[in-house]
Amino acid sequence: MKILIKIIIFGLLTIITQIGGIVFLLAILLVKKNTEKRKLKRVGLFTGLYLIATFIIVPNIAPLFGREKIKESEFVQAHSLFYKLANRNYVRPELNKSIEKIATEFGQKHNGIKMAYLDANFPFINKFPLLPHLSHNDGKKIDISLIYQNANGELTEKKPSISGYGAYEGPTEKEFDQIEVCKKRGDWQYDFPKYLTLGTINNEIEFSQKATRDLANLIVKQNEIGKLFIEPHLKNRMNLTNRKVRYHGCQAVRHDDHIHFQLK
Repeated sequence: MKILIKIIIFGLLTIITQIGGIVFLLAILLVKKNTEKRKLKRVGLFTGLYLIATFIIVPNIAPLFGREKIKESEFVQAHSLFYKLANRNYVRPELNKSIEKIATEFGQKHNGIKMAYLDANFPFINKFPLLPHLSHNDGKKIDISLIYQNANGELTEKKPSISGYGAYEGPTEKEFDQIEVCKKRGDWQYDFPKYLTLGTINNEIEFSQKATRDLANLIVKQNEIGKLFIEPHLKNRMNLTNRKVRYHGCQAVRHDDHIHFQLK
């Protein structure tokens, strides 16, 4: 049973952070079985090693795999510390440059509002899956939050969910409902991110159609960007006509809680 639990922990840490499973094994090997307060010392050692690996070792090795940490700045920030702690904040250098260009232009136009990123990619190995995503496995992809406003119509950096995912800006009665189409087709996972919010917050804010449209248009204006995924009803509502704005398909998950864009 103990071995099974260790295998499960190793698997979960690998799925969530890529490097956590290896660090977990190191902590087990370095603290001997007969050590006093063994479990506590293993937890402490794991925590220390993991933080050193995440913030010192991995950023220096990732460039060998063609990836680097997203550069946070005056206009770019992670929606949550989780994305940095879990090593989900790596992209190719050319995408990093595009992110900075997009965020800077958007922030300068909208009183310094920052672009909040969610899942990007792991630091190592092409085709290593970053679950629950289907395609975030080559350093070319990133998810960012939609833009919101307060009751007075002023833009805010607040978001409606703790994780940044799962709080949807769904279709109105007059809009085409792609979500229902996919669910009726049997694609049960399409609506799954509603279970990944980690809690809904900031109920007073609402979706800013104009600012999100501005952000989307800044994204597709970049020559390096090949595609932008967003739900069809939001594409139509915001009148996004650029050919780079695509529908991702029922095999993925719905994109009316975030924007996905990627390099060519």
